[in-house]
This record gives sequence, C-alpha cells and structure tokens, in this order.
Amino acid sequence: MKIATFNVNGIGARLPRLLEWLGEAQPDVACLQEVKCVDDAFPRAAIEDAGWHVLVHGQKGFNGVAILSKTPATEAQRGLPGDPADEQARYLEADVEGVRIASIYLPNGNPQPGPKFDYKLAWMERLHARARALWALERPVVLCGDYNVIPTDEDVWSVKAMADDALMQPESRAAFRSLMNDGWTDAIRTKWPSGEAFTFWDYQAGAWSRNAGFRIDHLLLSPWAADRFADAGIDKAVRGREKASDHVPAWVELA
Repeated sequence: MKIATFNVNGIGARLPRLLEWLGEAQPDVACLQEVKCVDDAFPRAAIEDAGWHVLVHGQKGFNGVAILSKTPATEAQRGLPGDPADEQARYLEADVEGVRIASIYLPNGNPQPGPKFDYKLAWMERLHARARALWALERPVVLCGDYNVIPTDEDVWSVKAMADDALMQPESRAAFRSLMNDGWTDAIRTKWPSGEAFTFWDYQAGAWSRNAGFRIDHLLLSPWAADRFADAGIDKAVRGREKASDHVPAWVELA
C-alpha cells in the first residue's frame, strides 16, 4: 500500500496538478491538506471520475483536509478531539484496507510569540493524546500531513534565516520530539537517515530556484506499520511545474 501526503495549497487552483500527479504516482491513498474550501465546493466529481473515493473535512477559504483512496475508506474521526470549541478543519482519520490513516494540517503558529503560537502548541498536545489513543489499538497507523514543524537543523536550508519562525522554535521541536519518543517511525528518515529531504519551497525570493527549502511534511508510522515498511520518497519534481503548490508529495509504501 502506497500512502502519500500532499499539501495542495488550494484545491481549486491546484486540481490539474493534483490529477496529473495522482495519475503518475498512483498512490493507494492520498492525504491532502489546505484544500481551502467547504465540503460542498470540493471538486469531488472530477476526482471520483479519475477513479478515487473521497472523504473531505473542509472549511471556507482556509485549512481543510481530505483523504482520497482507490478503495472505499471508512471515516473514523473528523476533527481533532480535545477542544469542542475548535472549529478549524485540520484533521481527518479513516480506515483503508486495515490501516488507520490520518490527514493532518498542524497550525503554522506565526507570528510567535502570541495566540497563534499558543494555539499551535495546544493543538500539538491534543495530537499527542490522539496518537497515544491510536497506538493503544495495536494496529498499523500512519499519521501523515503538513506538521509545520522543522524537526532538526538538518531539515532546513538556513537555520539563521528561520531562527525566529514558529516552525522551528524549541517548543515546537520539543512537542514533535515528545510525540516521536513514544515510538513512532519517521518514514522519510527511515529511507534517508541524513541529508537534505525538503518538502516545501516558498513562493517568495526565488526559494525554489535557490533550493531554499525545508522539511515539514511527515509520515509517522506506528510499530505495526513500521514493520511493513518497504519504501518512501519525495516527489520533488512536482514543485517545478506550472501553478504548483509550494509543497510536494511525500509517501511511504507498506508491504
């Protein structure tokens, strides 16, 4: 089973690129983030016509996550538990062929310090609690998406340039590390234990042409999924195409 994560940065603007990539890469499951539309505005028909089943948890103009699958998926959780007042569409969970898969769009947190950064850290605490609940199921689980966390200095083109960004503050990194320390496996670092593995290049200041990127899109595997690890990758070439997202797909293959 090939499971991919892709922050499309607006499904309306990115639909041709998404369909193009789906046809080329042929994942079994594609978790999308930042679809930026309500459920009824999601281009379900075009994606279903291309052979995909669709689950979507949308929000007007912002956020929004979806799970596309070649075989029918059963929705397991809509929205991240732990805060009934949180109306942001950032989390969707489903079962696909015996694997529990989550599409995650973690808050950016900028500017920091401030309420947006506080919300990010609180959201990460809730994610950690959910991850522990999923761990307790003792089954294959893949938590994938745009985590908006640069885990280490190796994951960014310039530590100095990003030093004040919420994506690599000590608190953000510590929260991510705390989650990983429960025993989750980083699929991309399983394939490439060290070196550059960027998944994002800003639209500004020629970041793509300068390769000024960083790694914030992650696929985390429970032990029961990690035991089935076969391969992982990053589809970097997608970023160089016309009207591309600023993120690229990352994926894991389970035996």
